[in-house]
Amino acid sequence: MAEENKNTFTIRIITPDRTFYTGEATMVEFNTTEGEIGVYKNHVPMTVIVKPGVLTITGEDVKKAALHAGFAEILQDSVTILAEVIEWPDEIDEKRAEDARERAEKRIGEHSDDIDMLRAETALLRAMARINVIKA
Repeated sequence: MAEENKNTFTIRIITPDRTFYTGEATMVEFNTTEGEIGVYKNHVPMTVIVKPGVLTITGEDVKKAALHAGFAEILQDSVTILAEVIEWPDEIDEKRAEDARERAEKRIGEHSDDIDMLRAETALLRAMARINVIKA
């Protein structure tokens, strides 16, 4: 076994309609409801709730994706993310993401009793994740 492989772990990302990614990584970073987390091999085992943001997988190269929601199981030698939605940059329509950002910002700015603020804030986070992945 090569020296560099001692620090790798397996990462699996699964959505309801596909296995999005399976591979080896030296680090993975993503947002949780408790804040941003970075995971290396031998991390303390835990489960976390995913919050919309950019997922970064570091291995032989760096891969980024827009991760929207789900759960993650972190073990010492693997990370499994069950994602509702996750997208590679080339799967994202930039104009649609910008339009969604504008709509969410408008709803948040209105402060109307008819607006579900949590839903509008989540929509803004998802749109920003898409935009940030495209521009990364």
